[in-house]
Amino acid sequence: MEHKMNLVARPFRLAQLVSVFVCVLVAHFGLPAASSAQTSAVQIEPDAMIDLWPGAAPGAPKPPPKEEIVFRSNPFNLIDRAAHQVAQPNLSHFRPKKPNGAAILIIPGGGYSWVVIDKEGYEGAKRFAAEGYQVYVLRYRLPHQGWAAGPDTPLQDAQRAMRVIRSRAAQDGIDANKVMAMGFSAGGHVAGSLALKFDQAITPPLDSVDRLSAKPNLAVLMYPVATMTEPFRHPKSRENMIGLTPTPAAIAAYSLETSVRADAPPLFILHAGDDPAVPVENALMLYEAARRGKVSVSLHLFERGGHGFGLRGIAGTPLALWPELVLNWAQDHGFPKP
Repeated sequence: MEHKMNLVARPFRLAQLVSVFVCVLVAHFGLPAASSAQTSAVQIEPDAMIDLWPGAAPGAPKPPPKEEIVFRSNPFNLIDRAAHQVAQPNLSHFRPKKPNGAAILIIPGGGYSWVVIDKEGYEGAKRFAAEGYQVYVLRYRLPHQGWAAGPDTPLQDAQRAMRVIRSRAAQDGIDANKVMAMGFSAGGHVAGSLALKFDQAITPPLDSVDRLSAKPNLAVLMYPVATMTEPFRHPKSRENMIGLTPTPAAIAAYSLETSVRADAPPLFILHAGDDPAVPVENALMLYEAARRGKVSVSLHLFERGGHGFGLRGIAGTPLALWPELVLNWAQDHGFPKP
């Protein structure tokens, strides 16, 4: 488990202090993110930040959450930020040098307690943008912080994110029928919910963007939180989503394996057998439910890997194959060749 550090509690080098200042400005004022050359040699920043909603996000509590960017320690000496109390959901856009006409919506994890920025967001965005994809990293609101949509709040943002991406198809050179959702851990639950509940009416349409489809053409679920049932649920994700003592109806409603539908997009599920946080049964249960539901599904299990690896620490291991597995699977479903 990684350790988190509040911004004021850690003695930063000058470059890191500049980085913190930039992150706070971006989080609180929506300013364009600085380039890596302006901040830190190891820091990745998007090409643009895109507001998700026109004005304030719907159903805000009073007072709204006060967003905070927290730096976390890690054994790789890499920048590792997380957004807490997300108040202004947005998309971080990474533009490829040689666009291939397809797009990926990346949804990072965080146990529905925060939203990871770098490890399961920006690092993957850089990797897949190098393959020609327009990549958008979602910073979504959390389900337990008083928003009117409650446990549907992250899905509300994910639906809007898919629609915003499609609304930018001409502007960003995207084929609107080649948009993939890719979620990690709790973000895998968001991406899975999007794939299975893309047409769930959560918010009345606000503008023309909301008339577009929220259905991803493909969905990649990386070590996903899937079930809310005992004994395989991820405790913190379930608590943040539906509380400490959820009803059987709530457990069923927010378990992905009970939400499978025949018109879901093709699913790609990847998990490690030794995952200590989100048991591999999450992947197995969802895979079996998808097969029973006649949904196209691919399952990849690794003997070792633990949880939350993203692209870190996997060089020289079988896990290093996972980006190529995703790219080749996407090609098999009509996406551009890697």
